[in-house]
Amino acid sequence: MKYFLIIFYSLCFSLAAAQEYTSRDLKVSPYIDGTLLVPQNEVKPPLAIIIAGSGPTDRNGNQMMMKNNAYKRLAETLSNRGIATFRYDKRIVKLMQARTNFSEKDFRFDDFIEDATAVVDFFAKSDDFSEIYIIGHSQGSLVGMAAISARSDIAGFISVAGPGQSIDKVIIDQLGKQAPALRENAIEAFNDIRVTGKSVNYSPGLASIFRTEIQPFIASWMQYDPQTLISGLEIPVLIINGTNDIQVDADEAKMLQNAQKDASLLLIENMNHIFREITEVGMDNQKSYNEPGRPIMSQLPNAIIAFISKK
Repeated sequence: MKYFLIIFYSLCFSLAAAQEYTSRDLKVSPYIDGTLLVPQNEVKPPLAIIIAGSGPTDRNGNQMMMKNNAYKRLAETLSNRGIATFRYDKRIVKLMQARTNFSEKDFRFDDFIEDATAVVDFFAKSDDFSEIYIIGHSQGSLVGMAAISARSDIAGFISVAGPGQSIDKVIIDQLGKQAPALRENAIEAFNDIRVTGKSVNYSPGLASIFRTEIQPFIASWMQYDPQTLISGLEIPVLIINGTNDIQVDADEAKMLQNAQKDASLLLIENMNHIFREITEVGMDNQKSYNEPGRPIMSQLPNAIIAFISKK
C-alpha cells in the first residue's frame, strides 16, 4: 500500500508540474488563428511569438503528412518556465482547411510578413506582457526580421535554424551538395525569375521549385536578404542552429552572425531542424519528423530563457 501511495503522489506531482500555464485559442485576424499560453501566477510576463517555417505549417509545427509538435513542445516548455508564448497557423493552413479557391499563383512572401506584423500589432496593444520577443524558425526567421525591421517595440529577436542567404542562394548551395548536375540550371532559372519574373527553361528535376504556379512566390521571396535585415536590427539578437540540421546548415547561422556582430551565436550539438537530438547518421533524422513523442533538446529552451531573462 505504501508503495502504491508513493507512486500515486509522484504521479500527482508530475501532473501538477507538467502544466503551469493557462491556454487560450485566439483569432488575431481573418487569416490568423493561434494559441496563447500564459504562465500561472506571473504578473505581466514577457511574451515570445513563434513564427513558423516553410510549407503549410500549423501552430504546433506540423504539416499534413508530418507531425512532430516541435513548436507546441517549445511553447509549453517556455510557458512552464515563466515566458508567455503565442504560436499560430500559417495563412496557407487556414486557406487549405477552408477549402477555398486558393491559388498558389496568387500567394506572395509578403503575405507572411503581413501576418506576422498583424500578430505583433495585436499584442503590442495589450498591457498584459512586459516585453515582446520574436522567435523565428527557418523561413520564419526571415519573416520575423522583415516584420520587425522598422519597429521599436520589440525587446529581442531569436533566429532558430534561420537561413543566412536569400532563398535562391540557399537552394543553389543545397543542390551543389545533393544534386550538383542541376545546380547550373537552377542558377539560370533564378536569374530568369529575377530579370523577367518567370522561368521556362528548367529541368523537370527542378519542377517542385520552379513550377509556374509558385514562381511569383519565389520571386517575392528572393527579394529578402537575411543578412541585410539582421544587420539593421538594433535590438538583442540570439542566433541558434543545430549541428545535425539537414535543412539549414550551421554555416547559415554563422553568416547571420557575421552580418550582425553584436548577435550571440549558439550551435547546439546534435540538434536537428525540429529541435530533436540526432546522434546516428541515417534515417533517424528523417524519422524524427513524425515522432511527436520525442522530446526536444533542453538546450534550446534553456538558451531562449537565458536570453530573455538577461534583459
